[in-house]
Amino acid sequence: MFKGSLVALITPMRDDGSVDEKAYADFVEWQIAEGTHGVIPVGTTGESPTLSHDEHRRVVEIAIEVSGGRVPVIAGAGSNSTEEAIALTRHAKKAGADAALIVTPYYNKPTQEGMFLHFSAIADAVDLPIVIYNIPPRSVVDMSVETMARLAKHPNIVGVKDATANLVRPLHTRIACGDAFCQLSGEDHTALSFNAAGGVGCISVTANVAPRLCSAMQTAWAEGRLAEAMALQNRMVPLHDALFSETSPGPVKYAASLLGKTSERCRLPLAPVMEPTRARVKAAMTQVGLLN
Repeated sequence: MFKGSLVALITPMRDDGSVDEKAYADFVEWQIAEGTHGVIPVGTTGESPTLSHDEHRRVVEIAIEVSGGRVPVIAGAGSNSTEEAIALTRHAKKAGADAALIVTPYYNKPTQEGMFLHFSAIADAVDLPIVIYNIPPRSVVDMSVETMARLAKHPNIVGVKDATANLVRPLHTRIACGDAFCQLSGEDHTALSFNAAGGVGCISVTANVAPRLCSAMQTAWAEGRLAEAMALQNRMVPLHDALFSETSPGPVKYAASLLGKTSERCRLPLAPVMEPTRARVKAAMTQVGLLN
């Protein structure tokens, strides 16, 4: 269903902190031209926690309008309020998204049963494919394989963005949920290793600034050109390191600003990245070949 290199889109902002809709539309178009296989608006990388609901909906709409069916759009629609997540998912469907990305509820710390009921309620309320977003470092809770297997029985729950960096997890998920359950890595460093364990692609932060390289790596892997895929993986390791040297999306927005795609502006409480991080990001981009 969804595979390859999918980008967790940044949300470009003007220097005054407002969403730069033109820069965003141009950025989505550039991603598609560079070979990105799918776009994900308003996830963590898109600063969803600090966008208003109106901004959130508009960013989703722009991604769908620009994509025009050329690549799938998986709209971020998660919340730690089940009713709010249902409302955002309903909007994603109405706007024409191909799926919704729903994060495990953060801060509330629901039990496994609470997570099961949360995702079931959303899937029952909206007839749209749902990709579970399991990211324990940010949401505190970790959905178990057993809970995911229960949810995978729902016809609207089709896959997972796994940001655990646990390479045993996709092996167990494949056994529990079946080969048709779409497993996407949510961690750039382990993208190929995740594929080897049962994944079919990566929802990537790095693809914001290296879309062609990320796409080429995933395509090479899918076509069995493993040495080429691994060479691309090794080439990008310094970039992955740099882009996660401070809280994302600070470093990747700075990197995008070096490419002239947007300002580096993030909304508070995310601070401007520190000078050592700037130097590290710039050096990595030069090393990888993204800057002259």
